[in-house]
Amino acid sequence: MKLEIGNFYVKSIEFSNETSYENGILRLNKEELLNFIKEDERITDADLHIVNPGEMIRLCPVKEAIEPRVKVDNRALFPGFTGDLENCGHGKTHALKDCSVLVVGKHWGGFQDGLIDMGGKGAKYTYFSKIKNIVLVADTNEDFEKNEQQKKNDALRVAGHKLAEYIAKCVQELEPEEVEVYELEGITKRSEKVNGLPSVVFVMQLQSQMEEDGYNDLTYGWNTNHLVPTLMHPNEILDGAVVSGSFMPCSSKWSTYDIQNAPVIKRLYKEHGTRLNFLGVILSNLNVSLEQKERSAIYVAQIAKTLGADGAIVAEEGYGNPDADFVGCIVALEDVGVKVVGLTNECTGRDGNSQPLVTLDEKLDAIVSCGNVSELIDLPPMEKVIGELESLSRDGLSGGWSDDEILGPSVREDGSIIMENNAMFCGDQVLGWSTKTMKEF
Repeated sequence: MKLEIGNFYVKSIEFSNETSYENGILRLNKEELLNFIKEDERITDADLHIVNPGEMIRLCPVKEAIEPRVKVDNRALFPGFTGDLENCGHGKTHALKDCSVLVVGKHWGGFQDGLIDMGGKGAKYTYFSKIKNIVLVADTNEDFEKNEQQKKNDALRVAGHKLAEYIAKCVQELEPEEVEVYELEGITKRSEKVNGLPSVVFVMQLQSQMEEDGYNDLTYGWNTNHLVPTLMHPNEILDGAVVSGSFMPCSSKWSTYDIQNAPVIKRLYKEHGTRLNFLGVILSNLNVSLEQKERSAIYVAQIAKTLGADGAIVAEEGYGNPDADFVGCIVALEDVGVKVVGLTNECTGRDGNSQPLVTLDEKLDAIVSCGNVSELIDLPPMEKVIGELESLSRDGLSGGWSDDEILGPSVREDGSIIMENNAMFCGDQVLGWSTKTMKEF
């Protein structure tokens, strides 16, 4: 399977009377794009903003991020979700790089939503402060969930994904500035040299704890809660097979942008044939009952062992209850002789002294920590807020609160905030590009 991603590097974004791309400048016809968004009758109000790195702008509640892309042959960017269900991971896809479409609620936030600061001391906590963003701020008629802590955010998420594809159509027929080629030989068809290298699989544990449809990550448009661990070609992951859901405290979640660009997958590709033999991706899930967790761990270990894997990287989307899946999966792999490195964040409490994972095992001897979800972050007022800052404290965002007997409210009268890292949009970047490091004192 061969995938070619043609890259167009966006140097600046501006509103114009047309939507086009030329010499690094992405021009957007705002009226045209808003009319496209409002074709969904659930969208009652919408606006577009352009935000750039270093601008003193705070975004909240942020719900999703997507890299603008388009398939050259007109197949759906996210098959089974934004268009017809068909295989992806092959052919040509064009991508607008160094930018994203961010989806922000005009009013209503929830447990799974977060915050981004484009400038100031808060910018270091999230990758999305480093790139140029097209911000869709919208409201919907989904009144049934506005006061719910858990929201499906369906209309807004669908709007963001469709908008990302619509914008990228302006480069569909252009010659890319750079082409990334992703191609793996069939596992049984590889050379003696490649087969002699250490064989590695990447295990992605997608968020799937909600029993009801509409919250979990999607695989080819299907609720990942229904999935059993499955071997997938890494190209499928990079090319739209998986879409982020609307569940999980925000610093722990993987946005669709993260999945489209998964740095761990790209690094494994880079090392393939020289330092290791990249076998593929085992797509797994995060379950609710103990029996489900144990079953998935058995599946993952059996697939890895059958493939002949010597090692595995296991990445967990989330923390708390999913820690049992994460630890159980690693133990099962180690038990069949597959050495594991785990990628996760941890919940060590605001003082850093609590147990980092809900469950532990001595076989977890190589874990990369991407941060403490409970770390307190205190940020000064920002010159401009897009969305509604009050949602951080009012609507049950996982890192905010309405009042605290010691710390007071998350949102202070002067616009400064105090919150847990939990509410930083995709702040821990478990898929491979966390800006955090570990220090010993």
